[in-house]
Amino acid sequence: MKVAVEELESCKRRLAVEAPLDIVQKEWEKAYGRVQKRASLPGFRRGHVPRSLVKLHFADDVRREVAEHLIPDVYRQALSEAQIAPVNEPDLQDLKLEEDAPLSFTAVVEVKPAITLGDYRGVEVQHAPAPVTDAEVDETLERMREQHAEFRSVERAAATGDMVIVDYTLSPEGYEASTATGYHFLVGSGTVLPEIDAAVVGLTAGQERDVPVHFADDHRMETLRGKGGTAHLKLTEVKEKILPALDDDFAKVLGQFETLDAVRTEVRRQLESAKEADSRRTLEDKIIEALLARHEFGIPDAMVMRQVGHHIEHTRDRLRRQGVDPDRIQLDYGKLLTELRPAAEASVRRALLLEAIGEKEEIAVGDAEIEAEIDKYAQASQRPAPAVRRMMEKSGDLDALRHGLRERKTLDMLIEHARVSA
Repeated sequence: MKVAVEELESCKRRLAVEAPLDIVQKEWEKAYGRVQKRASLPGFRRGHVPRSLVKLHFADDVRREVAEHLIPDVYRQALSEAQIAPVNEPDLQDLKLEEDAPLSFTAVVEVKPAITLGDYRGVEVQHAPAPVTDAEVDETLERMREQHAEFRSVERAAATGDMVIVDYTLSPEGYEASTATGYHFLVGSGTVLPEIDAAVVGLTAGQERDVPVHFADDHRMETLRGKGGTAHLKLTEVKEKILPALDDDFAKVLGQFETLDAVRTEVRRQLESAKEADSRRTLEDKIIEALLARHEFGIPDAMVMRQVGHHIEHTRDRLRRQGVDPDRIQLDYGKLLTELRPAAEASVRRALLLEAIGEKEEIAVGDAEIEAEIDKYAQASQRPAPAVRRMMEKSGDLDALRHGLRERKTLDMLIEHARVSA
């Protein structure tokens, strides 16, 4: 087999491939045999059509059979001989596939860049973890009070912070009106159009009000962006928010606590754990940023687009969890691509650099480490570990887990050898 490799760009290669005649002819013979077994023509039983008639009437089927079996095999062998590991499907060009002739084609593929590593140990960064403050503990306790708030009906005008229940008719310009009854929202929370939020303030139960509205330029429904309209509101009930007292009785409501001091201690512990994780991520980012500044290399567009695709699918999953069908929303994919591409490029550059460092350091992940992580997933999902392993093997998540652990160990090494100053 003849394989010639041409470097088009730092991450793009063109392979010129030619398979010898004997290999091609063997595949044509196999293809004739497969097609002949299923061929059927008037006057002949299925599978008994003469070879000459198969060649005459089923030439396209035979050629398709050859292409489907021969080209992938030849392509894989060419990659092996050229020692190329593409990151995308090939763009096949100049295909020549004929009986009694060699097979030839060119394949344009993208590959990971060859990164020439400079100094990566002992990188200097500034990083000072911030301690948990009493104010942060107090803020968390206030949020916990908010989560346990009660709402009681009151006979007064609605004010910011109240829960209101309204019937409304919303009439966007150029669209049919939509109505709802018993809709409730927290005044001032920003969950409704600003004009509606402001309009209910001062209303008492039974009062009505018409208000002009404007849909923001980044409204989630593209068809309504920048448009105006009107809303007719009828306030049916006002509920005042009642917060529980911050005392030992409140601690008991939270469960497993007897005193408020015990709650404070646990809140501080959780905040410290979260800050430690945030601090670690921040330090990682600073080290990677410093290393990327020292290493210039191209990145395959296919890997960037794959990362963008993951982000978009996550967005769609989030909409589904919110009860919204993403297929019914006119997402602006062009805008999403523009917005997501810089972060995707940064993510790919980070991953490629860490992979190169991990390979040079010969950082490996042992089976025991893999099993320990699988056990964690199994306990969290309350499933048997062998079942979790089989599921991860089938989905490809096991390879992703191994890659993630190797990346984590590489970062551990970089942090260990970094020179960190406050």
